[in-house]
Amino acid sequence: MNFYDVLHRRRDTRAEFTGAPVDADVLRRVLTAAHAAPSVGLTQPWDFIVVRGQETRRAFRDHVLAERSVFAAGLDDDLAGVFKRIKVEGILEATLGVVVTYDPRRGAPAVLGRHAIADAGLYSVCLAIQNLWLAATAEGLGVGWVSFYREDALRRLLDIPSGVRPVAWLCVGPVAALPDTPDLERHGWRTRMPLDDVLHEERYTPRSAR
Repeated sequence: MNFYDVLHRRRDTRAEFTGAPVDADVLRRVLTAAHAAPSVGLTQPWDFIVVRGQETRRAFRDHVLAERSVFAAGLDDDLAGVFKRIKVEGILEATLGVVVTYDPRRGAPAVLGRHAIADAGLYSVCLAIQNLWLAATAEGLGVGWVSFYREDALRRLLDIPSGVRPVAWLCVGPVAALPDTPDLERHGWRTRMPLDDVLHEERYTPRSAR
């Protein structure tokens, strides 16, 4: 696939994992791509925790399901019906998990480029995650970003030091196929917005004034 094919084929994967092994060289290439991301002040403020153990993954899955229930309880009946059909994670179905963390202390106190934008380091970590996701797609792997968790719970589970933020648990592994349509669109939760709805010239113009 060329770059644009990879970009548009990327999906948030949940139910499509096969559980087949991930070749060590492939995983290394994917993590190397993540580590090559640009970062504010060249701080590379990320770490990658590869999680394979079933016991750890099962404990995290149980926490995620509990948080899913909390979220579902706040939905109206129509949205709750749609949400019930949506799988929000593939923690046990995936071959492994990759947890990406953010350490704001790396390179401190003089981080070039962060003095006016405190979150620039966090943005850098998101770039590393996107690199990982695109590289995995190019390698024929699926990736699913799990966000139904409390940071403190994941920090305790993986012995992440205080001050280091767990930004993403990524489910990673071979997939039977990548669906043509994102899950949330396929299940009717949301649809993609056209580019022109979010495109501005010179100044931000509210949609109602266009």
